[in-house]
Formats: sequence, structure tokens, C-alpha cells
Amino acid sequence: MIDPAVGAMLAGAFALLFVSAALDKLRSLQRFAEVFRAYRVLPDGVARLSWLVPAFELTVGVGLLARRSRAGAGAAGAALLVAYAAAIAINLQRGRRDLACGCGGPHARRPIAAWMAWRNLLLAGLLGTMLPPWVVRPMAAADAVTIGAGTAVAALLYMSLDRLLAQITPRTDPLRGSR
Repeated sequence: MIDPAVGAMLAGAFALLFVSAALDKLRSLQRFAEVFRAYRVLPDGVARLSWLVPAFELTVGVGLLARRSRAGAGAAGAALLVAYAAAIAINLQRGRRDLACGCGGPHARRPIAAWMAWRNLLLAGLLGTMLPPWVVRPMAAADAVTIGAGTAVAALLYMSLDRLLAQITPRTDPLRGSR
């Protein structure tokens, strides 16, 4: 069983991750569609539905915040992260290291790398820790501080590690699926 303050902190951090990822993609759906198709893991007919990805991310992010939908949203989010890891790993195995990762917004030009697949698998596992039942106990003011500060620290730590790992990934120009 998970403590509700820790669970709420994780839910908040992952909701922030999924909602911000969705909003980044929605800022330029056409650009995201190009990146999505460049991965070549789905038939073209299905790849045309790339707009469903940010819609799904947004649904997961919002679903993580509601008690009744949290378990389903957590499982869906973990599955999505595993799918992202698989798409990256498949293309790395194909030797296609010149693909834009599709993360970081429509104008980011970051090539895929193995650490991204591992990151997504780690995040999926961490998201899975929210699935067991939560302890039922009254929440206090200290819990609100823990949830707020913990969410902020988790977001800053994620962004810092992402930026650091991106710096050690060699850039390739031009990237497929990126302008």
C-alpha cells in the first residue's frame, strides 16, 4: 500500500509530465505528425491518427488527478511510456539514430538515444508504484506541503536530468521527422 501523500505527489508529477507533453505536441500537430510517421512503427493509415497521441497523453494526465480514474490512467500512462520506449529501441536497433525524438516540443531537434528508452521504462515502473491501494488516512497541512514541494522537486529533477542527458547525446543534422 502507498501513502496518500506520496501517491498524490507522484500523481501530480506524472500529470504534469503527461499534460506538458501533450501541450507541446498540440502546439504543432503537423510537425508532431511528421515525427510520428518518421518512426515507421505503424502503417501509414494508422500513423495518420497521430493526433490521438497528445489526446491520450492529456487524458492520462487529467485522469491521474482524479481518484476514480487514477488506476486506469496510471496503467494507460505506463503502457504509453513502454510503447515510446519500444518505438525508440526498434529504431535504434534499425540503426536509425537520426530520428527526432518527438519530445521537448515541436521545435526541439533532439535525436533518439538509448537513454530515452531506459528513461521511459524507468518512468513506467515508477508510475506502476501508484497502482496498489493507497492507505486511507486523514491528510494534514504537512501533507499538502509534501505533495506540492515533492511535485516541484520531481519536475525540476526530471527536467535537469533530461537536459543533462540531452547534452551528452550527439546531434545529427538533419533529423528525420524534424525541420
